[in-house]
Amino acid sequence: MNVEELQQIAAQAQEERDKFDYEVNVCMGTSCLSQHSDRIRDAIAKEAESCGKKCHVRRTGCMGPCAAGPMVLVEPAGTQYGHVREGDAKDIVSALGGDPVARLDPRLGSYFEGQHFVVLENVGHIDPEKVDEYVARGGYEALLKVLTEMTPAQVIEQISKSGLRGRGGGGYPTGLKWDTVAKVKGAQKYVICNGDEGDPGAFMDRSVLESDPQRVIEGMAIAAYAIGATKGYVYVRAEYPLAVQRLTVALREARRRGFLGNAICETTFSFDIDIRLGAGAFVCGEETALIASIEGKRGTPRPRPPYPAVSGLWGDPTLINNVETFANVPPIIRHGGEWFSSMGTARSKGTKVFALTGKIQRTGLVEVPMGMTLRQIIFGIGGGVPDGRKFKAVQTGGPSGGCLPEEHLDLSISYDALISAGSMMGSGGMIVMDDTSCMVSVARFFMEFCMTESCGKCVPCRAGTVQMYNLLTKICKGEATRRDLDQLTELCEVVGATSLCGLGQTAPNPVLSTLRYFRHEYLAHIDEKRCPAGVCECSPAVEVHA
Repeated sequence: MNVEELQQIAAQAQEERDKFDYEVNVCMGTSCLSQHSDRIRDAIAKEAESCGKKCHVRRTGCMGPCAAGPMVLVEPAGTQYGHVREGDAKDIVSALGGDPVARLDPRLGSYFEGQHFVVLENVGHIDPEKVDEYVARGGYEALLKVLTEMTPAQVIEQISKSGLRGRGGGGYPTGLKWDTVAKVKGAQKYVICNGDEGDPGAFMDRSVLESDPQRVIEGMAIAAYAIGATKGYVYVRAEYPLAVQRLTVALREARRRGFLGNAICETTFSFDIDIRLGAGAFVCGEETALIASIEGKRGTPRPRPPYPAVSGLWGDPTLINNVETFANVPPIIRHGGEWFSSMGTARSKGTKVFALTGKIQRTGLVEVPMGMTLRQIIFGIGGGVPDGRKFKAVQTGGPSGGCLPEEHLDLSISYDALISAGSMMGSGGMIVMDDTSCMVSVARFFMEFCMTESCGKCVPCRAGTVQMYNLLTKICKGEATRRDLDQLTELCEVVGATSLCGLGQTAPNPVLSTLRYFRHEYLAHIDEKRCPAGVCECSPAVEVHA
């Protein structure tokens, strides 16, 4: 594969598109597919054929506004339809070239205002199982560029210059991590993509793998060239069957076109990728536990150092980044590190993909520049809290994050700002809560999750999460005392300081943040034996919510 061949593939793909007057892109991500969007695609294709209209009906991955699904995007007009059903196919086809079908207005409002697509730049425009469509939108230009024009050190320099930080939660500088692995001597090195997304309410990595898997493959190949690796693994949980299916097809297509395998792009560089399925253990999102799982061992973390960069998979130097991190790499190489660093804040560069869920008008997948405020995301893009309810809190960072109240709505999103406020970026989950939520119950929910997902290897996490969950249950039942609250606070400090891995170290965060901002709710349960939101066991007059 050389520049001319890459251009030829792109030209042929464009020629195929030029044969049609219209493109109807049907979202077939997990959310829309669960509402039979595959039938919608078939119905539109059948209707277009019967009407004799030159219309290419394409499946795509997630288009973003999940609450409006199933979604359909018509080009070249750029018309978006929401809540589409099979029976709408005739009207959609009849409207091609004319006025849109008014009743299918998805009412997205300001959903796309302020968003900036880097990771999601291909959303709604390519078939995730066709590598040539990815190439037609600039795919693999970056890989060809690094292999023919750049040294490994120059690649790492651009990633460092970009300011990209790990999008899996830790926020470690990506360029520094790559440089560390590159400098370690080793006959065999590995690249691992961490797709073990386990946070409740999070679906960023799943959507990227379902919608644009070639982007992740290209990012991994560039990383492999930069650090001197020849083998890669994508570790993805088996609960993501559609992502696994499309990634499998994408790997096969990449090999067919010569982007994986031996002598890639007619150079001396060889690299290939395999998939490893996880069984759904949350702890396997931690690097060393993930490595153990790939090796066929029980997924439990090990003490560090040595770090995976020095001694990782089978004792060899190993680079681990998550899906979104790798997805940022191709555009950084195409446009340059300074282009990426021009977006965001001083210490948090680029954009961030969030899964916006909970008590919000417009749930979905969003990508915004770092530095945007919580208010802009929740009330601008998300449309605010529905049903006339009052905003109460937003939980960021999954079970490892915290719950931030209304006073923090004007907080600019960045790694440091969220940590200072008592939460964290995490992988990008963002759950909005209204005034019907009890913050003690919310803390108990996340503690139960951490307790259940603990691997049990270290005592602080294994026993501490159980004790904290029991104390939170006692508070919810109205059976606790102030002494129990003191004990809960002390346990949070001990478990966070002494646990072996990130699961236990961050498990207290939802408790600590709710104690910090909603202590009055804890005291109402303890002193007044009542739940202000009326959802806990100490409020028998209302139905108890789990």
